[in-house]
Amino acid sequence: MQPVRLLILGTGGMAKNHAEGFGAIPGVSLVAGIDTRAEPLAAFQEAHAIPQGFASIQDALAWGKFDAVTNVTPDAAHHATTMPFLAAGKHVLCEKPLATNAADADAMATAAAQAGVVNMVNLTYRNVPAMQKAAQMMREGAIGAVRHFEASYLQSWLTQPAWGHWDKESQWLWRLSTAHGSKGVLGDVGIHILDFATYVAGLSATEVSCLLTTFDKAPGGRIGDYVLDANDSATMQVVLENGALGTVGATRFATGQLNDLRLRLYGLTGGLEVSYEQGISRLRACLGEDILTGTWHDVDCPPVPTNYQRFIAAIRGEGPADPDFARGAVLQHLLDRAEASAAEAGKLLQV
Repeated sequence: MQPVRLLILGTGGMAKNHAEGFGAIPGVSLVAGIDTRAEPLAAFQEAHAIPQGFASIQDALAWGKFDAVTNVTPDAAHHATTMPFLAAGKHVLCEKPLATNAADADAMATAAAQAGVVNMVNLTYRNVPAMQKAAQMMREGAIGAVRHFEASYLQSWLTQPAWGHWDKESQWLWRLSTAHGSKGVLGDVGIHILDFATYVAGLSATEVSCLLTTFDKAPGGRIGDYVLDANDSATMQVVLENGALGTVGATRFATGQLNDLRLRLYGLTGGLEVSYEQGISRLRACLGEDILTGTWHDVDCPPVPTNYQRFIAAIRGEGPADPDFARGAVLQHLLDRAEASAAEAGKLLQV
């Protein structure tokens, strides 16, 4: 088994998930961490038994004793912090979104391809068994040509404190402020549901119409240094390359839905329903003669490897690097066009 020495860039909340996920893979060593903040870095190293710590990317590259990087920095830092590692020939897994604009995402995808390194974007819902099984069924033609779809990503953390107090904790407040690098619900979870829908369908989006809304959440629209101007809810109409039309929604105001994704695809010979709710993955199908009575049945969905496992497997030459930076760039183009559409009151734009 090929050993892999991993460096973790950024030690915020999601970094814990990365450390635990990679640390559980045989042959993977967590060898170093990077953070400009000395105290959080030291605490992170101690918590995960990471021997080396660096305050800068330059110091880590000068040391050089690592094979791969997992980038868990804030969204707006992804481009600037990933490019030096690609130039140094290091494999990189980057948190989503790949970048905050299509130009930077394209540059990252091009640099990764030219470097010839393994590159992946951490679209975590690729880890959902029902999503992967549905995608397989679609590739096998289970429901025929798609004609219509409905997709939603529903969160409620702005109406209840199940994950924490959004109005008191920086880990939530930054997601509500464009000045702190947030693209709102569209950039934060819109990328997930757009990937969810188009990956399962196996079709690219060619046109998008989008409306975005930001609700008043505090006196004067701010809490301390955070101006709460990022979008809270998004609705989209999306046209796929075969002409199929669908609706996509994302919100942080779906009271009672902690973190739930849903997708329904309707084809000429059947339908599929994918859900991920309360951490439970489920796939239902209406196929064959059942379409005459509208009868839906559960479909068995075997476990699938995580993105962390796929990343390491790709480094070892044991599987494809998917989703890669090229996929992240495609999604960023779609997000950019959705944002541009919203600026024009929902005008239908080509992707």
